[in-house]
Amino acid sequence: LVEESGGDSVPTGGSLRLSCAAVGGAFSDGCVGWFRQAPGKEREGVAMIGTDGLENYADSVKTRFTISLDNAKRTVYLQMNSLQPEDTAMYYCATSRYHYGSGAYCYDSRGSTYSGWGQGTQVTVSS
Repeated sequence: LVEESGGDSVPTGGSLRLSCAAVGGAFSDGCVGWFRQAPGKEREGVAMIGTDGLENYADSVKTRFTISLDNAKRTVYLQMNSLQPEDTAMYYCATSRYHYGSGAYCYDSRGSTYSGWGQGTQVTVSS
């Protein structure tokens, strides 16, 4: 299980850092992913990281967002810079077993291989 935090309302061009904390223990070997869902739209994968440290990003965010893992704090962060109105969504965190044994294969565009979803944290970017 995970717990998300850090969502807020910011103007276009602003920054936020989301946190995904493991509840009840450290992340198991595998993948931790951030996903988002805007009203009326499908859930989409934003960024994933393996517990081996390898990162994966959606093309729409790869130059603006950075995912990181702090094992000591049992937390995965999503640093979001240059936020745009189209980034407005509920952001969720979830975990998955490794895909093919490496964090290089953690990306999942819809999250179908992920579980243990948190309640989400709202990000709103005003134009």
